[in-house]
Amino acid sequence: MIKKDLIVKLRQRTGAGIMECKEALKETEGKIEEAIVYLRKKGLSKAKKRASRKAEHGAISAYIHTGGKVGALIEVNCETDFVSRNETFQKFVKDMAMQIVAANPAYLKRKDVPLKVIEKEKDILSSQVDSKKPEEILEKILQGKLEKYFKEICLLEQPFIKNPEITVEEHLHQHIARIGEKLEIKRFSRFKLGEEID
Repeated sequence: MIKKDLIVKLRQRTGAGIMECKEALKETEGKIEEAIVYLRKKGLSKAKKRASRKAEHGAISAYIHTGGKVGALIEVNCETDFVSRNETFQKFVKDMAMQIVAANPAYLKRKDVPLKVIEKEKDILSSQVDSKKPEEILEKILQGKLEKYFKEICLLEQPFIKNPEITVEEHLHQHIARIGEKLEIKRFSRFKLGEEID
């Protein structure tokens, strides 16, 4: 018998549904950390299965931070009009707009980052590394710094602001598993008062 407080705890940490939490805890014999991994894997496999489907419905949402000095617009697509009006979906879209305002990503995913931007960042990072170290160590340090850079500028790789233990991508996959449809963050823009437009 799985205790109710364990289900509640797992739900608070993952945002998964009650039945999913119960199933995960049963599968992992009540071990909460293992149940979190179980739910993440399940969300990822469901997301992969739905990746080839078309997502032509959805919503555009805005979030304006208190004081009206910074805001974001985002478009998130789903497969059906029914889901686009679903409260869970709407909350997800709003949370993503808040994420953009708070964490200021420049790109959606790593492959969207232009090569010239990566090369420029590599030059900057190389100048910060002690060049007296052996070549293979320098390369590992540089790669580590570059990974950290991607986690800062790519929305899907950022820690989710409401649960930093997971990434935005994991949060997206949890919602795909929960809603049962392909969800796709299509595009976004962040606006800051007085900011120059490139």
